[in-house]
Amino acid sequence: MSIGPEPRTYRTRMSREGLVGFRVKVEQTDLWVMAEQDFSPEVLQAVVQERRLLEAYLAAHPGFLEALAPWPADPLAPPVVREMITAAARAGVGPMAAVAGALAERVGQSLLPLSNEVIVENGGDIFLRVTRPATVALFAGASPLSHRVGLKIDPEWSPLGVCTSSGTVGHSLSFGRADAACVVAGNAALADAAATALGNRVPDAGAIATALNWTASLPEILGAVVIVGEKLGAVGQLQLVPL
Repeated sequence: MSIGPEPRTYRTRMSREGLVGFRVKVEQTDLWVMAEQDFSPEVLQAVVQERRLLEAYLAAHPGFLEALAPWPADPLAPPVVREMITAAARAGVGPMAAVAGALAERVGQSLLPLSNEVIVENGGDIFLRVTRPATVALFAGASPLSHRVGLKIDPEWSPLGVCTSSGTVGHSLSFGRADAACVVAGNAALADAAATALGNRVPDAGAIATALNWTASLPEILGAVVIVGEKLGAVGQLQLVPL
């Protein structure tokens, strides 16, 4: 699920040469989008459409919202819900663990025909397609490593998702105590669900290595990072850079 400080002051750090940043908020969905021009009307339309489909499914399936285990496959569900169900099943968590990433992905995909580069941030969970290298800063709450370490993103990987869960920051449900559990994957819904599952496996710094080893069970994951206090662990193809 989405995480991030409130108010979302981290957005003041988000910039990229050649892109315009703009905010679109519809009820609980609060997006910061960067593209080659301001596509607020198009993003608003996409968000309203996806939320309407999701809300209709939630109304018809009351258990979906609170489920903490994978939801049965439903070929009749709308695309955004099917993506959440699939991602959550891969990670072994409830489907709402993928909601922020899934919405970011759906909105981002809708902009790809309009802009060569697209970045959609949804409460700290990010979908991006870039044509040049990019660096994503890691927010880890009170950890001294927060905003001191970044992930260098190879444009050949994109489009992809960079999603973070935390047991110490924000309102997302986590059974762990990681300041940040970040996953990079080719799909933002999966990255979101896997970040939740990864964070759940980190009750303390001593569990970082074991938790990261779990990511090997998901070959779609490009890499993962866990921060607990002053401790950091990483696996995969990620290049960490100081900020």
